[in-house]
Amino acid sequence: MTKIMSTEKSVKVESMDEIVFEHRNKEYGAYELRKRYKKNVTRALFIAFIILIITAGTPFIMALQNSGTNKIVDETIQANLENIKNQEDEPPPPPPPPPPPEMEQQVKYTAPVVVDSVDEKVEIATTEEMVNTTTNEEITEEVVETNQAIQEEEVINFYVIEEKPEFPGGMEAITKWIVENVKYPEIAKENGVTGKVFVQFVIDKNGKVTDVQILRGVDPYLDKEALRVVSAMPAWTPGKQRGKTVKVSFQLPINFKLY
Repeated sequence: MTKIMSTEKSVKVESMDEIVFEHRNKEYGAYELRKRYKKNVTRALFIAFIILIITAGTPFIMALQNSGTNKIVDETIQANLENIKNQEDEPPPPPPPPPPPEMEQQVKYTAPVVVDSVDEKVEIATTEEMVNTTTNEEITEEVVETNQAIQEEEVINFYVIEEKPEFPGGMEAITKWIVENVKYPEIAKENGVTGKVFVQFVIDKNGKVTDVQILRGVDPYLDKEALRVVSAMPAWTPGKQRGKTVKVSFQLPINFKLY
């Protein structure tokens, strides 16, 4: 019985790591990792706990510091009303002396002119002026061409065609339509630019205004506005030569004036 007890006392209980790595190479590294597993886990948990405390405590510490620096000081400011009253009682400084009369006249003389007060006016040349804008050479050439066979794409001068194209409402309606639809360019108005712009266009066989161009311009802004308003004209009644509708060229002087 005594032998049995002494045998039991001498038995050494081996760990699981020893059992797993029995008869294996313990120098490989896995044995050391498994043996130190509990220590490594304990150390990792301790480090994570320290980081968590630092992360959670940093905002609280910063808030305490900010509360100390941003502390509102309740101070009562006493205003000295006597000084304010004394300042109000002081007389205002004397006004500056008036300028000499000669200087005042010079300022009035060099005062700029207000452009907004300038009245604008757009005029269309009369029928006689329109006729005069066409040279004799042009009319002669057109007369010679009318004696020849009329081609489909031939463009005939307005003043030599048999049946002239007609603007809706007649020739007087052209002036009214241009005056109502033209817009005097602001830049030209501010610079005081005026003048007569000669525009040429073609009334095709359907009565539409095409091939609008400047024959003689005055200013880029006035020329552009003249082209725009002429291109926007409604359709005409087409002209006819020997009973056939033909293309007809027409010249229109637009006079831009400022008053």
